Amino acid sequence: MAERVIPLLDQRSSSLAVPARVLASDAPATGWLADSLGRPLRDLRISVTDRCNFRCSYCMPKEVFDKDYPYLPHSSLLSFEEITRVARQFLAHGVRKIRLTGGEPLLRKNIELLVEQLSALRTVDGLPPDLTLTTNGSLLRRKAQALKAAGLNRVTVSLDGLDDTVFRRMNDVDFPVAEVLDGIAAAQEAGLFEGSGLKVNMVVKRGTNDHEILPMARHFRGTGVVLRFIEYMDVGATNGWRMDEVLPSTEVVQRIHAELPLVQLPATSTGETAQRWAYADGSGEVGMISSVTQAFCGDCNRARLSTEGQLYLCLFASQGHDLRSLLRGGASDQELSAAIAHIWQGRADRYSELRSTLPPAEAGGARRVEMSYIGG
Repeated sequence: MAERVIPLLDQRSSSLAVPARVLASDAPATGWLADSLGRPLRDLRISVTDRCNFRCSYCMPKEVFDKDYPYLPHSSLLSFEEITRVARQFLAHGVRKIRLTGGEPLLRKNIELLVEQLSALRTVDGLPPDLTLTTNGSLLRRKAQALKAAGLNRVTVSLDGLDDTVFRRMNDVDFPVAEVLDGIAAAQEAGLFEGSGLKVNMVVKRGTNDHEILPMARHFRGTGVVLRFIEYMDVGATNGWRMDEVLPSTEVVQRIHAELPLVQLPATSTGETAQRWAYADGSGEVGMISSVTQAFCGDCNRARLSTEGQLYLCLFASQGHDLRSLLRGGASDQELSAAIAHIWQGRADRYSELRSTLPPAEAGGARRVEMSYIGG
C-alpha cells in the first residue's frame, strides 16, 4: 500500500478584500439577492470555532490536527456581537435559516448567549430565523436545555455508526457511542426538533462503516429522528479522499429498501440538499445527500461564514472574502450590507457539477478550504 501523503497548506490566510467602490455604493437591501446564476441567498452557515474534540479521518485527521496544530487565537475569532451584526445584514438580504457549525460548536464558551442574540433577530418577513446547530453530540447532554431556552430550534447530530468499535475508530479519540446516543436523547427531551425534526447525519465510507447503514436505519426508524446518509466528500486537502471509498446514495437506498421498503418524497423547499425517502409503513423517513454522484449546485442557496469572518460561497471554495476587516475597521451597516451584496451577486460557484473537469490540487488545481474551518 502506498504511503499516504497529506498536503499542508493553511488556507485561512487566503482571502479577498472588498473594493472600496463597492462600500461607497448606496443600494439598500431588498430582501432578495441573487447570484450570477440566479440563485437566491437563503441560508447562512456560521462556524464559531475551528476546534473539535474528535479526529474523524474525513474531516480533522490526527496526522494533521495534532497537539502542535496552530489553531486560531481567540482574538482572531469573531465575537458574538460581530457574528450577530453580520447575521442581521444577511437576514436583510433574504436569509431565512442560520446554522451554527464548527469544528465542534459546543466547544465555544457560552454558545447559548450567541443563540439568544441570533434568535432575537428577524427576517424580512418579521419572523425569527430558523436557527439550527450541527454537533458531534459529545457535549449535548449538558447543553441541550440551555440551547433550547436560548431559542435554538433544532440540532443535527453527526453519528457514523452504532457499533462502538467502529465509532471509536472513526472519531479516533476513543469516544464511546453511548454518550452520543445520550446526547441525542437529551436533545429530544429538550424539544430540539422543531419543524423538520431532529436529524442524525452519517458519513458513509465504503469499506469503513457501510455495514452500519442498516443497523442505523433500524435504530432510528420510528423514533422521530430523520437519519441522513452523506456521501464521503472531497472536502479540503487533508482527508485523503478517494473515489473508490464513495458509496453512492443509490446503493444506500437499495440496501435499506431491500429490508425496509422506501417511497421517495418530494422536496420541502428549494435548495434542499437531501433527497427524502419515507418508510412505506409510515414509520419515519431517511435522507440521502449525494454531493458526489448527484450534484445539487443548481439551486444551492448557502453562504458560509468562517470562524474568523471570511465569507465563503461554496463548501469547496479555495478563497474567502474578508468581512472581519470591515467589522473591525469601522465600516457602517450600509457598507457591510453592500459588501455582502457585491460578493453574492458575483458568485458563480458550482464545484460539484464541474468536479470531473477540474484538475486536482497536486496537478495545479486550487486547494480547497478545510471543512473543519467553515463547517459542513
